[in-house]
Amino acid sequence: MAKITAPYGSWKSPVKAELLATAGIGIGDAAPYAGGICWLERRPLESGRNVLVVRAADGTTRDLTPAGFNVRTTVHEYGGASFVVWAGTIYFSNFSDQRLFVQRPGAAPEPFSPALELRYGDALIDPLRERLICVREEHRQAGHEAVNTLVSIDLHTGGAGEVLVSGSDFVTSPRLHPQGTHLAWLTWNHPNMPWDGTELWVAELDADGTPRAAQRVAGGLQESVFQPEWAADGSLYFVSDRTGWWNLYRWTGSRVEDVCPQGAEFGVPQWGLGMSTYGLIDAETALCAYTQHGRWHLARVALADGDLREIELPFADISFVRVAGTQAVFLAGSATMAQSVILLDLASGSWQVVARSSAVEVDSAYLSIPEAVEFPTTDGQTAHALFYRPRNCDYQAPVGDLPPLLVRSHGGPTAAASGNLDWGLQYWTSRGFAVVDVNYGGSTGYGRAYRQRLQGNWGVVDVDDCVHAAQHLVAQGLVDGQRLAIRGGSAGGYTTLAALTFRDVFRAGASYYGIGDLEALARDTHKFESRYLDGLVGPYPASRELYRQRSPIHFVDRLNCPLILFQGLEDRVVPPDQAETMFEAVRRKGIPVAYVPFAGEQHGFRRAENIQRALEAELFFYSRVFGFSLSDAIEPVPIANL
Repeated sequence: MAKITAPYGSWKSPVKAELLATAGIGIGDAAPYAGGICWLERRPLESGRNVLVVRAADGTTRDLTPAGFNVRTTVHEYGGASFVVWAGTIYFSNFSDQRLFVQRPGAAPEPFSPALELRYGDALIDPLRERLICVREEHRQAGHEAVNTLVSIDLHTGGAGEVLVSGSDFVTSPRLHPQGTHLAWLTWNHPNMPWDGTELWVAELDADGTPRAAQRVAGGLQESVFQPEWAADGSLYFVSDRTGWWNLYRWTGSRVEDVCPQGAEFGVPQWGLGMSTYGLIDAETALCAYTQHGRWHLARVALADGDLREIELPFADISFVRVAGTQAVFLAGSATMAQSVILLDLASGSWQVVARSSAVEVDSAYLSIPEAVEFPTTDGQTAHALFYRPRNCDYQAPVGDLPPLLVRSHGGPTAAASGNLDWGLQYWTSRGFAVVDVNYGGSTGYGRAYRQRLQGNWGVVDVDDCVHAAQHLVAQGLVDGQRLAIRGGSAGGYTTLAALTFRDVFRAGASYYGIGDLEALARDTHKFESRYLDGLVGPYPASRELYRQRSPIHFVDRLNCPLILFQGLEDRVVPPDQAETMFEAVRRKGIPVAYVPFAGEQHGFRRAENIQRALEAELFFYSRVFGFSLSDAIEPVPIANL
């Protein structure tokens, strides 16, 4: 069948915004459960409700969380590790009130913590003392910074918790010795973020479970420690970047040993609680996920000599690795498979997909496969990205035409572009857009030195790398240099706004809950990120002038291309007034600008109708800016000054 000739951007695609919004779910926190496995599903069709799902040993699947409950903690605002299972009983944080609930087999959830301004997460069970140990974040003192501690809660009576560990700005990752004799945990203090520097502590527990004589065994201001885990022999394993790469280490009680030195990353930035990249199979072997050259791998590591043997798997991204007996469960995806829950048989090496994040079925002939690219950037450095060409088996462009390019600037900003099948990205490529997903300096996966390129240079290095990625593709003759757009959310939204304001390369942009005023963010954000900008920009208020110089809102006179802004009205990470102020400033200047707010949404959109509206509104915006016809009927978005 002959292909239809039509301009890039106007191609009709089977990847519909409505389909993506309603057929996809978020998947996270996979873990063993009573001989089977369980995981969380975030369901857009249920207003973004998080439901705990279990797959029993016989292969049957069912929801564990009844209607009216949403398994989600907001510790650090980003949450994670919102439940723990023990002997078939579930202890979980409920989103609406942040109380802990207990759900015993066959019974409805019951309150486990009081109705106070307290948040809980990252829990474990201490069976010897019949108590739960977890992170508690206290918000009871209005006008004061939240207080983070480790607490214990009696399994029989519940309660607010008795403080076990305090004194640091942040504390996470409680880990109990197999015999219940010692407790390990991580701490860090302002202005560090956990990927800058953390400390690993160990304390002996006395008869009543109180930590005594705590000692720091690893970490510091310039060493990031991640995911401590006890072995049966009493050794404590952890991941540290003390050599410049997050590698696996072991503390024996008297010294720290390097288990598997590699020029690869075995850790990730601790944005959420409970993140995991490895598990101990037995006394001799660990199962480790690591990333190298932008791709994740899974391997067996011999704990005695560090011998690493990769398990051949077709995945580009692997996370939340957990080991239970002869099986492992983790989340993974590839260029042709959306993120899924994977069950791996450790004896045979066979694996199966247990649950998928997307039920969308589209012929692979419509899918664009990412190509890893390296390109030169400022000061002779090399930066990294994933490039996606337009692809749609039904269409071809007129001879001589080049596609518009969308530059994606990821959030974090210490995140990284993933090679997983991303229907939100394929939405664009199947309509005739090229997309480049940039791992600018500061991104994870290329070592500590690459991550620290952004220190003091946010709004400079990230912007330069996004600009150079676009210019590299233009120079290669792969995209239209007159139709370059940049888009991003959160920190990526800031990079987007900064690129549009301080550089004259892009012809349009889309900011999702992006930051226009760095000073406002430094003054008005949540505890976890309240000093983040000290490292990315400079100490505030001492560096106030630098904050002003890096803030797009103060230099709208330099912004000369159309802009669309999307914002959740209940966002505590980036307050709505940032987008509203930016919109008004651009509107007053007379540049085409649109603002799409969403009531009930926070930092990131979870409701199906809003996910759909945002995608379609952005496509409508580009169609008006770049002058191509739409193949689908889309509700127009008001664009001022057009």
